[in-house]
Amino acid sequence: MSALLPRIVVLATGGTIAGSSANPASSAHYQAATVPVSQLVQAVPALGDVARIEAEQVAQVDSKDMMFGLWQTLAARVGFWAEQPDVAGIVITHGTDTLEETAMFLHLTQACPVPVVMTAAMRPSTSLSADGPLNMLDAVRVAACREAVGKGVLVVLNQQIHAARDVTKGHTSAVDAFVSPMAGPLGFVQDGYVRFAHAPSRVTVPRLAVPGDWPLVEVVASYAQPGRVAIDAMVAAGVKGFVVAAAGNGSVHETLAAALGDALAHGVAVVRSSRTGAGHVAIPVPPRPAGGVFVSAADLNPYKARVLLLLLLAADPALGRDSARLQDLFSQY
Repeated sequence: MSALLPRIVVLATGGTIAGSSANPASSAHYQAATVPVSQLVQAVPALGDVARIEAEQVAQVDSKDMMFGLWQTLAARVGFWAEQPDVAGIVITHGTDTLEETAMFLHLTQACPVPVVMTAAMRPSTSLSADGPLNMLDAVRVAACREAVGKGVLVVLNQQIHAARDVTKGHTSAVDAFVSPMAGPLGFVQDGYVRFAHAPSRVTVPRLAVPGDWPLVEVVASYAQPGRVAIDAMVAAGVKGFVVAAAGNGSVHETLAAALGDALAHGVAVVRSSRTGAGHVAIPVPPRPAGGVFVSAADLNPYKARVLLLLLLAADPALGRDSARLQDLFSQY
C-alpha cells in the first residue's frame, strides 16, 4: 500500500518547528533548532498515510541567523530532489523569522517542476500546544496534491496556503501570524482536504540565477528627522543597493532623499518600498534630487524587495545606473 503513495522529500533547516524547551507550558522561552528532522517526522505518524517520506537535515539553525550560503545550499538540494523522477514534492521546514525571505529567494530562483512547500511553527515542538506537527502534515498534503503542481513555491501554516511572493509574518507570536496582505491565502487544508481558491500571480516569470558572489544591499528606513550619516558611510563601504522602508506611499524624508540621491549618482540602486505593511508604492514621474529616479518596489515589502534587488544586481551590477530598466524588472517580478 505505502509503495503507491507519493514520495515526498522533507528538507529541514531548523527553526522553532525544531525547537525544544524544558518547560512544555512555555512557548516563549525555548531553544530553536535542536530537534532533528527524523524525530519531527516520527512525531507525526499520520504522515505515513499521506506519503512515503524521505527526510534530509540540510541545516539546523535559528532562522534569525539565516545566511546566503545556506540559501545556496538549499537551492541546490531543492534542484537535486526536484530532478529525481520518483519525487512528487518537496517540503522545507524553516524558522518563521526569515521564512518570507527564503520563500522569496526560492520563488525567484527555482523552476519548481514539482510542488515546493515551506512550513514552520510559531511554537516549539515540546510545547503543549505545538503547531508544528499539523503544519508539517498539511504541508506534506499540499506537496502531494496534484493541484499544487505549477503554482511555484508555497507556504503552508495554520491550515492556510500562501504564495511565497505574497506571504509575510504579521504577528510576533500568534499561530495565525502568516498573512498575505494584498493577495490573501491561495487556499486551505482541512482534515486532509486541500482546496485552492485561486492561483498565485507571477509564477511564470524567468528564474534568476543563484549568485556566487552577493552584492551589498541594505534596508534603511524613513522617519521623522533621519540623518544621512549611515547612508554616506554605507556608500563609502561599498553598498551597491538600498531598499527604503519608506513612509506611506513611498514617501522619503528630504534629508534621506538627498543622501540617497547622491548614492544614486554614484551608481547605487535605490528602491522604495513601504513600511506600512500593505499597498502598492506609486512609480514616481519627476526625477529625484540627483537627476535619477528611485525605483518602486510595487507591492513587495522591504525585505522581499531586498531579495529581488540582491539577485538582480548579482546578475547585472550595471542596473545601479539604469533606473528605468531596474523599474521594468521590479514591475515584472
